[in-house]
Amino acid sequence: MEDPDQKEKEREKAADSQSSGVEEEDSGAAGESEMEYMRNLLARTLGLGSDKPEKILDALTLEGVAKFMLSDKCKNVVCMVGAGISTSAGIPDFRSPGSGLYANLQKYDLPYPEAIFEINYFKSNPEPFFTLARELYPGQFKPTVCHYFLRLLKEKGRLLRCYTQNIDTLERVAGLQQDDLVEAHGTFFTSHCVGMFCRKEYPLSWMKDKIFTDLIPKCEKCSSVVKPDIVLFGESLPARFFSCLKSDFQQIDLLIIMGTSLQVQPFASLVGKVPTNVPRLLINKEKTGESGSFMALLGFGCGMDFDSEKAYRDVAWLGNCDDGCMALADLLGWKKELEDLVKKEHAAIDAKSAEEAARGVSGAQSASQAKEEKAPSAGTKGEKKQD
Repeated sequence: MEDPDQKEKEREKAADSQSSGVEEEDSGAAGESEMEYMRNLLARTLGLGSDKPEKILDALTLEGVAKFMLSDKCKNVVCMVGAGISTSAGIPDFRSPGSGLYANLQKYDLPYPEAIFEINYFKSNPEPFFTLARELYPGQFKPTVCHYFLRLLKEKGRLLRCYTQNIDTLERVAGLQQDDLVEAHGTFFTSHCVGMFCRKEYPLSWMKDKIFTDLIPKCEKCSSVVKPDIVLFGESLPARFFSCLKSDFQQIDLLIIMGTSLQVQPFASLVGKVPTNVPRLLINKEKTGESGSFMALLGFGCGMDFDSEKAYRDVAWLGNCDDGCMALADLLGWKKELEDLVKKEHAAIDAKSAEEAARGVSGAQSASQAKEEKAPSAGTKGEKKQD
């Protein structure tokens, strides 16, 4: 015979079990609801995910990007470029192991490699910066295929703006004008006295003359150090950087990122300023700019997404930047035009350099001859002594 008390205990246990299951389901639902709430709140706060993703490219390949560029949908291209587009010109990048700039600064006896580009260290000890500047000074290098691809984008009426981290002025040498550029980290093109109450401006030619004749350029007005207008760590970015991005990233149809590690802020944050329906192409030796784990966990696509199931607009072409630009130019039908432009411009630079070198030698010879003619001979001196 079944024990009534035992039967009652089993009924209570079953009821408790059912109640516990409901509570677990409610707790799970509440957890999901809270996570969704946090996503929406953070999205509204940061302005993320407000646009509905729309597939723009037929394929997430270089061919897909080229096809889009040749369509009527792509009129305004913004480019973000870093040191990687200048390495083939002989200018080292910063972070490549062994060959990068930071890996070869031991001779400057720095407390740490980045110190050479910090404003506080510069003010206390500018000598290492100017010693390095002599090695990397603009005018000693020729623009690369990447630089002339930017020029071609401009000539085709597609380049809205080029945002560059580089200070080598090679974009200007390649033919881009000041209005085409946002030199986010400044430029050697102009220099200013660091004196608080002076700030006298000096042109590129003045700085070049000083940097190769004097160890530390000094202001002719107040004798303070004169610094090229590059942005050192600890300094604010140019106001133009912030004013241009407000308008440029409202008009942008395509973002092309080349030769940058996207590790330096706020420059790196530009990839997240692009509307969600705008394709992004990375031409680089390695993938970079991908979403951090925290943002990925929250479901935000503010970084680059090349490989996930949700990828819909980001394309990575991995390799040498010059090769990537030439491959894209080939798909666009611009390869011959780009090759001819590089050949013509490099020949013009070589001819100008040869002319300046010959003129320099000739000038030196003339000065030497004039000095010899002006100086009295030993015999004349002897005759004067006898007088």
